Amino acid sequence: MANIISDETIEYVSILAKLELSEQEKKQARKDMARMLDYIDKLNELDTTGVEPVSHVFSVNNVFREDVVTNSDDSQNMLKNAPAVKEQSYKVPKTVL
Repeated sequence: MANIISDETIEYVSILAKLELSEQEKKQARKDMARMLDYIDKLNELDTTGVEPVSHVFSVNNVFREDVVTNSDDSQNMLKNAPAVKEQSYKVPKTVL
């Protein structure tokens, strides 16, 4: 089945993609889209009965852990990782007072 891509379709897709295409680029995009649709037509001709659908070529399993809520105050332990700061005395400018 020949897929005919109209000028309106190219214009609409370019607006959706926020692209400003020249006439040459629109011509090339029309050819590319037609080739993609032809390929999809070819894939639709394949007999896929008995083929299990997959979302990934490798079997992927997520590893989840139990979400445990704690109310411990570990601030002192966390502050051990903070950089050391010298104590400084700051003078407040008179204009602020």
